Amino acid sequence: MTGALIAALAAIFLWWFSTGVILLAVRRADKSGRHLATVIAGLPLLCGGGWAVALSLDMATLGGVYLGFLGALAIWGWIELAFLAGVVTGPMRQDCLPGLSGKKRFFRAFATVAHHELLLTSGLLGLVLLSHGAENRIAMATYLILYLARIFAKLNLFYGVPRINMEFVPDRLLHLKTYFRRGPVTLAFPVAITALTALLAVCVERLWFAGTDVSVVGYGLLTALAALALLEHWLMVIPLPDAKLWRWMLPPQHPGPKIMTKEER
Repeated sequence: MTGALIAALAAIFLWWFSTGVILLAVRRADKSGRHLATVIAGLPLLCGGGWAVALSLDMATLGGVYLGFLGALAIWGWIELAFLAGVVTGPMRQDCLPGLSGKKRFFRAFATVAHHELLLTSGLLGLVLLSHGAENRIAMATYLILYLARIFAKLNLFYGVPRINMEFVPDRLLHLKTYFRRGPVTLAFPVAITALTALLAVCVERLWFAGTDVSVVGYGLLTALAALALLEHWLMVIPLPDAKLWRWMLPPQHPGPKIMTKEER
């Protein structure tokens, strides 16, 4: 299982490193005001990711697996850069209205990220279509795990969790803090944990019974990514200093609006 261990460590490093690079780019854009320029400068990442994915589809080799994984991360990374820089978000850019609840609060919150959700979903549909009948579908699987984790995370931040790390929210997205809710977990949390645990179990099972080096590496990458997605959600209730993973590499950010508790709403 040496190949699986190397693949898992590679996935963890790439997750940490790529997250840090995106946060650093956005923090610098906040200081310079060049948000659109930053996103445009990152277009080679999107193009390179698309090229890597397209090239990997017919490569049922170790190189093809890593290429597809990196390509999916690159596509996802550019979309996240566009979102965090405030370029692709949604039509609503104002704070949540005091006392707003129920469907009105939900649809207003969705409007803050609608364009981002549309772009993420378009990326997923594009990879599903491209991967149909392909020998190597690691890119689609990688993107799907990231997509599911992000949807569950957003829902839990909206409905409420005890711990919300808002340290890295960029200047142009500070209004999102007013839509998040710190409080007891809701039904959304066990649903997310159950779904992500099941996803991790499937990846582990496929890794355990993998018959070739290529499949071992592929499921090693996916298992690590699924485990990180599950950990991300548990950190919404477990008080661990996860922000230290990236805080040291980022310039300081001025404080934004206070996040409201469920009782304050």
